[in-house]
Amino acid sequence: MAFGRRSSEPLPSPAPVAEPPVAPAEKPKESHERLTPQEIKPLPQEGEKVAPEIASTKEKIYALLMEQIDLTTASRLPRDDLKRQIIDLIGEIVMEQKLLINQLEQQFLANQIVDDMLGLGPLEPLLQDETITDIMVNGPEQVYIEQKGKLRLTEVKFRDNQHVISIAQRIVTAVGRRVDESSPICDARLMDGSRVNVIAPPLAIRGCSISIRKFSKKKITLDIMAGQGNISHNVCQVLKIAGAVRLNIIISGGTGSGKTTLLNAISQMIDHGERIVTIEDAAELQLQQPHVVPLETRPANLEGHGEITMRDLVKNALRMRPDRIILGEVRGSEAIDLLQAMNTGHDGSMGTLHANTPREALTRLENMIGLAGINLPSKAVRTQISSAVNLIVQISRMRDGIRRITHVTELVGMEGDVIITQDLFTFEFQGEDENGRLVGEFKSTGLRPHFTHKAAYYGLDKKLLEAM
Repeated sequence: MAFGRRSSEPLPSPAPVAEPPVAPAEKPKESHERLTPQEIKPLPQEGEKVAPEIASTKEKIYALLMEQIDLTTASRLPRDDLKRQIIDLIGEIVMEQKLLINQLEQQFLANQIVDDMLGLGPLEPLLQDETITDIMVNGPEQVYIEQKGKLRLTEVKFRDNQHVISIAQRIVTAVGRRVDESSPICDARLMDGSRVNVIAPPLAIRGCSISIRKFSKKKITLDIMAGQGNISHNVCQVLKIAGAVRLNIIISGGTGSGKTTLLNAISQMIDHGERIVTIEDAAELQLQQPHVVPLETRPANLEGHGEITMRDLVKNALRMRPDRIILGEVRGSEAIDLLQAMNTGHDGSMGTLHANTPREALTRLENMIGLAGINLPSKAVRTQISSAVNLIVQISRMRDGIRRITHVTELVGMEGDVIITQDLFTFEFQGEDENGRLVGEFKSTGLRPHFTHKAAYYGLDKKLLEAM
C-alpha cells in the first residue's frame, strides 16, 4: 500500500459508505465543467471557471491527503493503481470532513495528484492537447500557450513557485541535467522529444519560467506543408529535389517560425542507405532513416568541468564516417567546422540559424566564423561560405499565425568581395480574406537554378525545370 491512515483517526462508519455525498442540486453546473480528462476540455473556454468554494475544498483535501501518502512508495506504483488508491482515500476524507464535492470532482482531483506525482502536474492536460504547439510558464500564476499560431492565456496555475521549480527539476533530471540557483539556465527535453528551456530564480524575477516546444506526433512532410499553404506545390517539388541531390541547405528564420519542422520535412528525402549524424543542444530532430546517430551537447558539472560543446561534437562527427551532418541550430563557432565539413565531401549537410532574411543569414554565418578565433580575411570567409552553402530557405511565422516560406535563395558564387545570390521563389503578400488569413502567392522568379547540373546527375533536372 502506498498510503496509510493515522491510527488516531476513526474509520468512517459503514452506513454512509454506500454512496459518496454529492453536491446539492441547486449548485450551479459551472462548478463541474472541468472534471476528468475524458469529460473536460484541456483548456476552459471563455466564461468557464471553477467556483472559489470548490477550489478551496480541493486545497483542503490535497493538504490532508499529502499527510497520508508515502511519496517514495507511491511514485513506484503503476499509474492506474495509484489513481485507484487515491480515489479511495479522497472518498474517506470527504465523508470524514463532510465536504461538498461530488464523485466526478473526486476523480478529477485524483488525476491532478497523480499528474503531480508521476507527470508534470498542471501541464499534463496541455501536453495531451494536440492543437497546442508551445507552452510558456511565467511563474506559478501565469501559463500561456500557442494554439493555431496565436498566443493565449490559460487558467492553469501552480500552487506556488516551489511547485513550478519541482516540475522543472523533474524534467531536467530525467535527461541528466540540473537547474538550481547555481545553474539557473537549462536546456532539456521531455521523454517524447519536446524541447524544454528552464530559467530559474534569481534570473527569473517573477518565478521559475518553463518554455516547452511540443513534439508533434504527426509527421509533417513537404506534401502536407503544401496542402496547408505553408509552401506552394512548385516550392515543395524544388525542396524535394534539393534534399535528394545532396545540396547543403541552411534554414533561416525567427524563433518559433518552424525551422526544425521544415528541416525534418526536407530530411525525409535523404536516402535510407546514408549514415547521418545529428548534433543538437537538446535532441528533437525526428529523422525517419534507419542509420541515424543523434548526438547531444553536455553542460559543465558543478566544478565547471566536463562540458561538451557543439563544436566538439562537429569535430568528432567528422571521424565517424558520416554521409551527412545535420546541426539542429548553428549559433556559434561551430559554424566554421560545419562549413569545412560541407566543403570536404559531406554534401547534403543541413542546419538552422536565426535570421530575418537570407542576406542576414549570410552575415550571421560570417560573424559566427569570427567567434571561432580564426583570423581570416573577409573575402576568404565569404568564399568558403559561397562554396559550402548551396541553398538558404527563409521561413517566417506571419501575423495570421501561419508559417510560410518567404524565400528560396541560391548561392551562385562570388563577385569581388560579395557573395552573389539569386532568389528562386519569393512569397508576395496580396491582402487578407474575410477570416483574417493572409493571401499571397509563392512566385517563381523564372531563373534557371544554378544546381541544375547537379539535378541532372541524379536524373531530376527535367522535374526541377518544370517546377520553376
